[in-house]
Amino acid sequence: MATNNNAIYDARTLGTPRMALLGLQHMFAMFGATVLVPLITGLSVSTTLLFAGVGTLIFHFIAKWQVPAFLGSSFAFLGGYAAVKQMGMEDYGFSEALSLDYAGIGICAAAVIYFVVAGLIKAFGLKKVIRFFPPVVVGPMIIAIGLCLSGSAITNCQTNWAIASTAVVVVIIMSIWGRGLLKIIPILLGVIVSYFVAACLGEVDFTQLESVPWIGLPISRESTVLAVFDNPDWSLILSSIVAIMPLAIATVMEHIGDISAISSTVDKDFLAKPGLHRTLTGDGVATFVAALFGAPANTTYGENTGVLNITRVFDPRVIRLAAIFAIILAFCPKFAMLIQLMPAATIGGISLILYGMIAAVGVRNMVEAHVDLTKSHNLIVAALILVLSIGITYGAGGGILIGPIHLSGLAIAAMAGVILNAFFPKDK
Repeated sequence: MATNNNAIYDARTLGTPRMALLGLQHMFAMFGATVLVPLITGLSVSTTLLFAGVGTLIFHFIAKWQVPAFLGSSFAFLGGYAAVKQMGMEDYGFSEALSLDYAGIGICAAAVIYFVVAGLIKAFGLKKVIRFFPPVVVGPMIIAIGLCLSGSAITNCQTNWAIASTAVVVVIIMSIWGRGLLKIIPILLGVIVSYFVAACLGEVDFTQLESVPWIGLPISRESTVLAVFDNPDWSLILSSIVAIMPLAIATVMEHIGDISAISSTVDKDFLAKPGLHRTLTGDGVATFVAALFGAPANTTYGENTGVLNITRVFDPRVIRLAAIFAIILAFCPKFAMLIQLMPAATIGGISLILYGMIAAVGVRNMVEAHVDLTKSHNLIVAALILVLSIGITYGAGGGILIGPIHLSGLAIAAMAGVILNAFFPKDK
């Protein structure tokens, strides 16, 4: 529901019916990317929707109800999920569900990074902390995340290239020629059109929908990290923490970028008030709680800023309504099953675009920050991050075993990048 771009609306001018409609629109704008993460990882769609809504409300509470931000599923941790799931299933003989529970422990540990950075920012100020995570580290890390995931996208596309190509074409058309809200939800439209084509071709079996109830609980004990501690394997717990925790470096930077973008859109400095330390803490608590109950890590969304720009509705209450709608939808197992029946080719086509966009965002970050790769320091830091992450992912079975700990390529690359940047001599 687009409105006049020159006007700014709030609850007093909108009224309750339009507020509700805008909240529903906002939820669906975030929907495509949010549910794609559980489809790729194997996590529960219902649990994901529940904690996207709950996480958004937690974030708003900690940020003093001031920031119009929606928290959805983070793509930055997909490589970590894949690495831990592979370790659990192949090296330890665990089921996919239990392996994902171990990955949840790694996500909980990654949330601690948010709290640490928030505390440091509160104590020392943003500039002194951020210099340890410059664009020459964060940019290549984001590039590596996208490229390390690209193989799984191709694997899914190969199940039916026609369906996958449909998803890709729709996303491209809507991204370039879409108008209004259509330009903001290309992923959702790509999923819907590709899914419809697959159904027309007889690629989807809807008979499973008949046995699924309309209303049900979105959480089970088996899908929470509590299941791990029935008979814990501490080596896999340590491996999960080491594999996933360093990825928070990229998501913290992503958070700062998103809050800056929202501040610019709304024309309020949310970095200063309520403060970046509060928004980071809110994001971290939301991620920790989500992972604890078997949902993917949360993150602020760029799509959120796009919708704010189109509607010119900056009232945070609209975002909270979107969160409530997501929570309500989470209690509909039939809806979740409809999402889970989505063909692998549809997921592959959308992933092909998304993973490429993740890598491209990393390139854009470096370009916008004017990272000079003619300097030896920058060139070596960026080169080692890329080679270590991609090389270990595809050339060493996804990771390296050091004692009882399995280190993923992305984890090694992140640690190497931060250490090299801090201690490798800068060009004079």
